[in-house]
Amino acid sequence: MPKKLRLGILGGGGDSLIGVLHRVASQINDNYEIVGAVFNPDYKANKAFAREIDVPLNRIYEDFDTFIKEEMKLPENERIQVCSVLTPNFLHYPMALKLLENGFHVICEKPMTTTLDEAKKLQKAHKKAGTVFALTHTYTGYPMVRQMREMIKAGVLGKIHKVDAVYYQGWINTIIHDKKKRASVWRLDPKKAGISSCIGDIGVHAFNMVEYTTGLKVKSILSDFNYLYKDNAMDVDGTVLIRMAEHVKGVIRSSQVATGEENGLAIAIYGEKAAFRWEQENPNFLYVLSDTKPTQVYKPGHAYNSKLSLEGTKLPPGHPEGIFDSMANIYKGAAKAIRGRKFNDGEFPTMLDGVRGMNFIEATVASHKGGNVWVQLE
Repeated sequence: MPKKLRLGILGGGGDSLIGVLHRVASQINDNYEIVGAVFNPDYKANKAFAREIDVPLNRIYEDFDTFIKEEMKLPENERIQVCSVLTPNFLHYPMALKLLENGFHVICEKPMTTTLDEAKKLQKAHKKAGTVFALTHTYTGYPMVRQMREMIKAGVLGKIHKVDAVYYQGWINTIIHDKKKRASVWRLDPKKAGISSCIGDIGVHAFNMVEYTTGLKVKSILSDFNYLYKDNAMDVDGTVLIRMAEHVKGVIRSSQVATGEENGLAIAIYGEKAAFRWEQENPNFLYVLSDTKPTQVYKPGHAYNSKLSLEGTKLPPGHPEGIFDSMANIYKGAAKAIRGRKFNDGEFPTMLDGVRGMNFIEATVASHKGGNVWVQLE
C-alpha cells in the first residue's frame, strides 16, 4: 500500500466550519492525500474551491452519484480508498451507505445518521463490507483524554461513583431570537438535522466522552429540553440524568444558548480513590483530585503518560497541541486500521459509537416528550 492513502471529501467546502479541520488533520501525519471531492452542491463553487486548495479538477465531481460512478471506473490502485463525509446530518446515512456498499473506507462526521433505525442499517452494511468506519468524535483524540481513559482502565479511580459532563456553547443566540433567522438555519430544521439540535450536535459528544473515558455504558436516561420558542421544533438546551449502574450515576448538560460560552466541553469523573477533571478549552491539563493528597496535574508528552496518550502527542512537553492535532489522531488511527496495522481500540470512534450515539439522542427526545421520564437505552 502506498505511503499516502487516497482521500475523497464530501462536503466541507469554503463556507464550512468543519471542512478546514478535517483537511488539515488529514495532512498532519502524512497519511492522506486529497485526490477527489464534491465540496459543494454548486458545481461552479465546487471547482472554484478545488482550485483554491489545489485539488486536481479532473476528480472534482458534479454530485455524489457521479463521484461513485466515475471512481468505480478507475483501477483499484488509482481509486479513492477512503472518503470523509462532512455534509449536513441528513446526508450522512445515504452517502455512508453507498460508500460502504461500493467498498470504500469511511470517515464520518457525527451524528452518524438522523435515526437509530438508519444507524442499525448502516451497521449491517458495514459488517458486510468489511471496511474501516471511523466516526469523528474529535475530542477522543486529545492526549489527556486518552490518558484519562487508560488510567481509569488501570483502576486509578477505583469504583466510579459519579460523572458530570458539560458542553456549553452560545453561538445560536444570534439566530434563535430572530424568527426569520431561526427558520433558515439547517441545524434547526428537523428535515436536515434530525430530531435534535443541541443534543444531536454537542450533547452526543459529551455522551461519547462519558462512555469513552469510563469504559461504562449508559443504561438509562431522563431528559429535560428547552426550545425557547413555540415555533422552534428543535432543542437548543438540555439536561440529561444518566444511570450506568445502580450506584453509578451522573448528568450530561448541554446548551447552544449558554451566553458567552465558546466551546465549553468538560468532564469530571469521581471515584472511590480519586477523581479526574478535564476541559476542552484547556486540553493539555488533566487534573487528578484526591481527598488525602494534593491535586496533581498531568500534561502531554511526558514519559509518565500511557502509550495511547504518547502515540497521540507530536511535540515535546510544553508545546501546546490543539483540536487540529486531536482530529489528526483520529485520522491517524483510521489509517492504521485501513492499512491492516495493529491499533489500540481507543484510537478512533467506530460504527458502534455511532449507533450508541443515535440510541442516546432518540432516548433523550423520547424522555422529554414522554413527560421527563426514564428511558432505557438498548
